[in-house]
Amino acid sequence: MDKLTIDDFKKMLRNALLCITERSDEFSKLDAVLGDGDHGTAIVQSMSALVATAEQGTEFRSMLNDMSFHLMLEISGSTSTLLGGFFLGMSDHAAGTELDAAGVKAMFVGGLEGVRKQTKAKQGDKTMMDALIPAVEAIQTCDSTDVKTILLAGAEAAVKGAEATKEMKANFGRARNYGERSIGYADSGACSWSCMFDAFAKAL
Repeated sequence: MDKLTIDDFKKMLRNALLCITERSDEFSKLDAVLGDGDHGTAIVQSMSALVATAEQGTEFRSMLNDMSFHLMLEISGSTSTLLGGFFLGMSDHAAGTELDAAGVKAMFVGGLEGVRKQTKAKQGDKTMMDALIPAVEAIQTCDSTDVKTILLAGAEAAVKGAEATKEMKANFGRARNYGERSIGYADSGACSWSCMFDAFAKAL
């Protein structure tokens, strides 16, 4: 597919909500190892709010903008702040009702920039950034003009990135208090964000 339409994007969001909901218990169990065990619930709530707002959207920039603002107003917590930052960053780099390959790449790069305004976490800190950064880099460097191929490259990199967090020591948030004991478990945020990217690609 050479263009991503607004309806395609809504389909991606709905599939992400579906896939994240199916795995929400897994995300909460992972979060319970190093955090407070509510990540599955938090990300399902956040994705539900995003999908509900997106349904009204008719154009990329305003839809992405509305999604992020409604999310941050409705739901508090780090999950909604990071997802809100992601879609708000996307809105700065997307316009119109369809995007070509270059437009899709620019939108995801904007999303990463938006998240970077909300967190100082870097790749290797055992956070969702370990899924997000490789995903956006893979999207950016994919030389295909086919939107589905580009998103599949992002999904693959995100899943690998989340898997790699098992061997990492947490350097961020509450989890860093566990030091060496944080090794051996994947990060719940990296897993849920990789699930989102995977669902995006599979929705097309």
